[in-house]
Amino acid sequence: MSREGARARRSGWRTGDVWAIALSACFADLGYQAVLAGFPLFLVLTLHQPVWEFGLASALSYGGGAVFAYAGGRIGDRVGHRRLALAGNAAIPLLSLCALVASPAWAIGLLTGGWWARNLRSPSRRVMLVEAAPSEEHRSAAFGFLHALDVGGGALAGVYVIAALAAGVPFRWIFLATVVPLAVSTLSLSRARVGGPHREDAPATPGPRGGHDATGSPATAGAAARPGASPDTPEAPLAPGARTLLGAAALYGFTFYSVGFPVLTVAEDSGRLVAGIGAFLVLQAVSALTGYLLGGRLGTGPAAQFARLGLLGYLGAAVGATVLAVGYADHLGLGLLLVGVAVIGFALGVVETLEPSSMSLLRTGGRTGRAMGSLSSARSVGAFVGNLAMGLLYGLGAAFAYGYAAIVAGLAGVLVLSALPALRRWAARP
Repeated sequence: MSREGARARRSGWRTGDVWAIALSACFADLGYQAVLAGFPLFLVLTLHQPVWEFGLASALSYGGGAVFAYAGGRIGDRVGHRRLALAGNAAIPLLSLCALVASPAWAIGLLTGGWWARNLRSPSRRVMLVEAAPSEEHRSAAFGFLHALDVGGGALAGVYVIAALAAGVPFRWIFLATVVPLAVSTLSLSRARVGGPHREDAPATPGPRGGHDATGSPATAGAAARPGASPDTPEAPLAPGARTLLGAAALYGFTFYSVGFPVLTVAEDSGRLVAGIGAFLVLQAVSALTGYLLGGRLGTGPAAQFARLGLLGYLGAAVGATVLAVGYADHLGLGLLLVGVAVIGFALGVVETLEPSSMSLLRTGGRTGRAMGSLSSARSVGAFVGNLAMGLLYGLGAAFAYGYAAIVAGLAGVLVLSALPALRRWAARP
């Protein structure tokens, strides 16, 4: 094969649908990540509320989001994932209004409502990407590409928040401006044509686009990861690693604290708001580069992806949290704190790429939305407890909070790695 042919084969998975979904993610993060970056500074330093209230706001957002994520996956299987993703995406701008009110309760409520809408659409958007990827071997690359553009938008959000704060722009105008990229996000997502209603009685016959069935979904999208399983057998036994992955996602959720905590840590340690937003920018940029550069190189089989998820993702997050704890406790300077933030960003890029990709390989029924909803819900349930714990422990000292995060992320890594022998035996079955 010529060099040009090999390059075309490698990039052939970037279809119009993949681009539409990924660009939608980019503009969504360009909007709401600006709010997430600035909200802890607005709530704690502008409205003069205690840090535990920010932890409570994050816990409500993630905890309630678990219900919306699980419901979104199930509803999307029935009404169509494209339709539900568009509806949820269109409601995210609720969080753009949170700085227009001086009441902390109303500000938290608006932030939470927008985040719940985001969680409602997340499983459906993942299902759309699974359907848009030409084959299973391209899924990790597609999810890495999505994460790169997703978090790349968040990095750009950090840039304009820094510029706006340096220019003295109030938070209410910074947050309100995010309505524009969020509207563009919904428009971009509407350009994708995958994600129709799930039909269990539809025959898996090739469609005009090649490899797609009569419902517009890939013919392999509902197939089990185990050879010979039918795409329409939702009662088929789960792969050995499926429940382990959900358990590890929940454990990782217990340490999946809001990025606002590192923002607060760096801002307080340096005494500068801009430095805190700079930490947000570092985390987003490293995470985006990780998804883009490593997305297609993290393995295609479930065992390979599990190994990298445990070692580079969950255990990597534990290392990053440890660096933050030690750096803050021993006053080792801004440089080391940013190193810890960068390590967390790298781990996040691995996790966000491999969690959904692994689940798409492990689910054995045709209802991909239910599997993705369960994954998002498991993460959100853990994040509810994690953000409450981080907020309370942060009051005792940032080192206590990050120490807790390091321990729980390490447990998630050990749990995933413990499933490797059974998963390899399962994958080797004829």
